[in-house]
Amino acid sequence: MINFVFMLTHDDRTVPDAADVLKSVAGTGLRHVGFKDVGVTPAEIRTLADQAHDLGLTVMLEVVSTSHADEMTSLEAARAGGVDWVLGGTHGEEGAALFRGSGQRYCPFPGTVSGHPSVLSGEIEDIAAHAARLTALDGVHGVDLLTYRHAGADPYDLTAAVALAAGGPVIVAGSITGAAQIALMSQAGAWGFTIGGAVFEGLLPGGPDVAGQIRAVLAMAAGS
Repeated sequence: MINFVFMLTHDDRTVPDAADVLKSVAGTGLRHVGFKDVGVTPAEIRTLADQAHDLGLTVMLEVVSTSHADEMTSLEAARAGGVDWVLGGTHGEEGAALFRGSGQRYCPFPGTVSGHPSVLSGEIEDIAAHAARLTALDGVHGVDLLTYRHAGADPYDLTAAVALAAGGPVIVAGSITGAAQIALMSQAGAWGFTIGGAVFEGLLPGGPDVAGQIRAVLAMAAGS
């Protein structure tokens, strides 16, 4: 079964009412929750992480800042903020050094990632090779793959190539809106996938409330 990570995010930033949304999903069966480094302060990272842990959830922070300085600041905040997984970012070697021995699971972006919202470019074989190099680093657990943010690559081929090459789990991040994509990513060997904006836009079954959509996505993941 593929894992579902509900992101408290829309348009690649954490939603302002993330704490209230988090309360609303208690009791849905959700196991993993995440949010972005954009739209939160370091203090809010700790507060959201503590709230999610109190609900029994695994917590992931995805780094989507575009400058080197902002990314390093966010990685430091994630290190101090008590999150369980740190996703994203484009400076894998520096991130690996920071998280080595921390117990936190660091999964940077493979391939060439740019802009905000983040987009992925490059040939499939190059992205897969980069994933292999990243996961060979001490301190890197897996990779955060922008499968559906690549303009030209076939989603299955890209994800399957990266899953085969990577020495750790592959999380498919962004732009999943339905059961067919979830099943395809499961078949391609992804460990998990994230959904945020599609829930807040009410694009998934089980709406209009967030909790109903979360339950629907969990059912899709269980059946994939």
